[in-house]
Amino acid sequence: MNTLPLFILIPVGAAFALSTFDVLKNDKKRILVANITAALACLSLTVLAIAHLGKTGVFEMGGRSIPIGIALVLDGFSAPVLAVTGLVSLICAVFSFSYMDMYSGREKFFSLFLLMVAGMNGIVLTSDIFNLYVFMELAAVSSFALVAYGTMKEELEAAFKYLVLSGVATTFILTGIALTYGHTRNLSMVFIYNALSSGSAGPGIYLAAGFLIVGFGIKAALIPFHAWLPDAHPAAPAPVSAMLSGVLIKTAGIYAMVRILFMLFAADLAVASMLLRTLGTVSLMVGVLLALGQWDFKRLLAYHSVSQMGYIALAFGVATPLGIVAGLFHLLNHSVFKSLLFLNSGALFYRTSTRDLRDMGGLNAVMPVTGYTSMVASLSIAGMPPFNGFWSKLLIIIAAIQGGYLWLALWAVLGSVLTLASFAKVQRYAFLGELKEGLKKIKEVPLPMTLSMVFLAVLCAVMGILLIPGIRAVVLDGAADVLLNPAAYIRIATGGIL
Repeated sequence: MNTLPLFILIPVGAAFALSTFDVLKNDKKRILVANITAALACLSLTVLAIAHLGKTGVFEMGGRSIPIGIALVLDGFSAPVLAVTGLVSLICAVFSFSYMDMYSGREKFFSLFLLMVAGMNGIVLTSDIFNLYVFMELAAVSSFALVAYGTMKEELEAAFKYLVLSGVATTFILTGIALTYGHTRNLSMVFIYNALSSGSAGPGIYLAAGFLIVGFGIKAALIPFHAWLPDAHPAAPAPVSAMLSGVLIKTAGIYAMVRILFMLFAADLAVASMLLRTLGTVSLMVGVLLALGQWDFKRLLAYHSVSQMGYIALAFGVATPLGIVAGLFHLLNHSVFKSLLFLNSGALFYRTSTRDLRDMGGLNAVMPVTGYTSMVASLSIAGMPPFNGFWSKLLIIIAAIQGGYLWLALWAVLGSVLTLASFAKVQRYAFLGELKEGLKKIKEVPLPMTLSMVFLAVLCAVMGILLIPGIRAVVLDGAADVLLNPAAYIRIATGGIL
């Protein structure tokens, strides 16, 4: 049996199963079942995704081939994104077991959490641009509720802003899809590519691409479409912030944008690559400059998400095999170190009840696991060796130089220097120095939270092995094959018929 539908069926089935647990009268029993179900669902997805690395495949839903039917397609670009989505989801679910003690209705939290995971997996696998929108909305609606989960004024205001701007994004995306359909008479990426591959894109496709870039740009929180993110991240529970930054803005934003743009402009990649480079260049620098002035730890991390999305967009915009590999590698690395940083922020809030760095200080003395894993994540995001962020940023710089964009390479280096300055501030005010009197009685967070942070910190230290030639060929190189040569994607999606 083809296992691709399980990436959607498992989390959806688990989410609906959890919704029935309200009939259990014992609150502890209901919470225990919710925790176990969420953990098993995320674990199964992680195992499935890792097992699929290096493989390709297609599942024709309803037994009908495209364009009549809808296909789920696994290729060199979608497989590693699926793997990191499952991995981050598992870690965030485990972290939530203790962290969500601060909230009520945890079985509802995990139902929404798993629906968001199902939506992200659907985005990554679908070969139909309208169904990409459907899965995107499934993930979005779940994330609205999760951002507002605390139901306090800050959470509700942030969720409302997120809802409004997501609605704007949806309008642009649907308009772009309609224009693409009007020009190609198809919604399948395979037949869209076939319709456009014979020559340069016409005015209708340029207009469609413009709408899609705005829509996906909002989802990816690229400058100037980022306004929802600095509010949503601080308001959401920490594991939700980790999911939003770690995987959602990538799958619903940069992944979808890159996938569709490289299909629409297969015959003229210069336009798509220029747009990605421009968005990436601006986001990279503006995001880190805005982060430098923040004292709210989670808001600071939110602006760094904007900046790091800039690095990823810039790398894909170089549009060379090495640039694609660098962009995918940094996408995977960012999912790990940024998720860790948001979990660190959640651990601090769990014990100190504050996000303001000025109210902290010396916390390494009482929260050593949180402090030292935060140091690892800070060095990773700043691109310091030997951690994973160094290797992917180095690859981005080399790709920019080889592509003839020396000034972009220098721009990326400057962004890393400013990122290091920003996280030196975090370490200085939160973890180093003398422990404040009011913080001397706190202790390290519970075991599920510490294990989650340690696991991600270990990944930050070892993910450089993905550049070992044999591993790189399995995990990273396949993305360049299908993005720069969409005919390879078509052979997978159609079983070689077209």
